[in-house]
Amino acid sequence: MLSPTPPGHWIFIVWQIIEKDKLPIDRAVEAFALLGVAVADGFIGCWDAKFQYDLVRPVTYINKHIDPKWQTLLITPPFPEYPSGHSTQSAAAAVALTHVFGENYAFTDETHVADGLIARDFTSFWHAAEEAGISRLYGGIHYRAAIERGLEQGRCIGEYTARLKTRA
Repeated sequence: MLSPTPPGHWIFIVWQIIEKDKLPIDRAVEAFALLGVAVADGFIGCWDAKFQYDLVRPVTYINKHIDPKWQTLLITPPFPEYPSGHSTQSAAAAVALTHVFGENYAFTDETHVADGLIARDFTSFWHAAEEAGISRLYGGIHYRAAIERGLEQGRCIGEYTARLKTRA
């Protein structure tokens, strides 16, 4: 089942890790709790910034000033460009999950295998977050600054999330 949202994709990743590593219930709950807070706060922070800065998407600028027929590879969302939501939420998720599973936790993401896409190997959660971010540049819906600043914003949110007390 394809999930175009960062939270949905990260939830699938955590489910795969829980099953592969046969995590005890307390670690699974901690992973999902921190992930939930991270992506929710990432969404809030990102959308607050989107409407504060209200930048146009690449397709809008290109169509107006360069080539009126140019189109993106991905469907362009109908809301402000900056910062990248995929970058912000994925970075927040990556930092929170690194807190739970450790630095350089390598994993294979099989979320979209049933849909005919290949499994993706990652050396760390941050590696996956960076790939999620840059995919928005390749798809034509974000400028690089939106991705880089989104990753920074998400990292800050994830660090705050990782400091939350999850154990008695």
